[in-house]
Amino acid sequence: MFDYGKAVCYSGYREGQSPIRHVYPTYEEISEDLLILDKYFDYIRLYDGSQHAQTVLKVIKDHNLKLKVMLGVEPGGEISNPNCPWGGLHTEEEIEFNKVNNYKKLDHIAALANEFKDQVLAVSVGNECTSDWHPGLMDPLTVAKHVKYVKSLISHPVTFCEGAYYWMTKGKPIAEEVDFISIHSYPLWQKVNIDKALQMNIKDFEDNLRTYPNKDIIFTEFGWATMSNEQMDSTQTNEENQKEYLNQVEKWAEENKITMFIFEAFDEPWKGSTNPIEPEKHWGILNVNRSPKKWFSSKLKK
Repeated sequence: MFDYGKAVCYSGYREGQSPIRHVYPTYEEISEDLLILDKYFDYIRLYDGSQHAQTVLKVIKDHNLKLKVMLGVEPGGEISNPNCPWGGLHTEEEIEFNKVNNYKKLDHIAALANEFKDQVLAVSVGNECTSDWHPGLMDPLTVAKHVKYVKSLISHPVTFCEGAYYWMTKGKPIAEEVDFISIHSYPLWQKVNIDKALQMNIKDFEDNLRTYPNKDIIFTEFGWATMSNEQMDSTQTNEENQKEYLNQVEKWAEENKITMFIFEAFDEPWKGSTNPIEPEKHWGILNVNRSPKKWFSSKLKK
């Protein structure tokens, strides 16, 4: 397990860019981003092994930045999921393809971890893909096998990132294999207001700690959106509340030496629906034009 550090999830897609369309940020754009983040953070988290991730690792190495990277894999679904209205259904042929291709993705991410050994902090074999709403649904037993496989290929710690609730309900076979548990906790999605938000995060942590008392636990996602449509209480989603919430959580994390990855570094306009106030587009601590929002602005001034 690694030492406590300040951490943030990073995805550098700007206006007109999208991982879906394979339009990636340039080396220069990623350099600009990471030079900003390196001023305050120790760790960043990535979600796949795409060109974006490879450029991030190269920039960190070339610029000799202190940032270390949690690499990730986005596996293709191995279970058809009728509970997911956006791409959860898979044919038998697609499932068989994904089963083989997922191991290719694991091989690729392990190769990156070994190539950039000094820049990599840890590797996650998936993101929320045991959740019953996920389009790329995976059996927890399969995820556990993936963890074990990657651990055989690299010397870095290996984890799996999932919501706090699903770790407790589905995560036991995975917990037996991971080096540490990585939970996600979002008060806004649970309709919890700013005055009780930190308490929800603490409860999620303590509930998982009771379930897995012999495991280190970190947060690989938590955050506060600054704009939303009807999916959330729009009176809660603003920069003032983001600043208050992140200050509260950061204080608790520092006191307890629990690494927590803020979701996320920059707003991402490609995400979610075409609605410009879709909350998925507005979790950043910086705007898409790279200007800092209130919380991060206050940190950069110190």
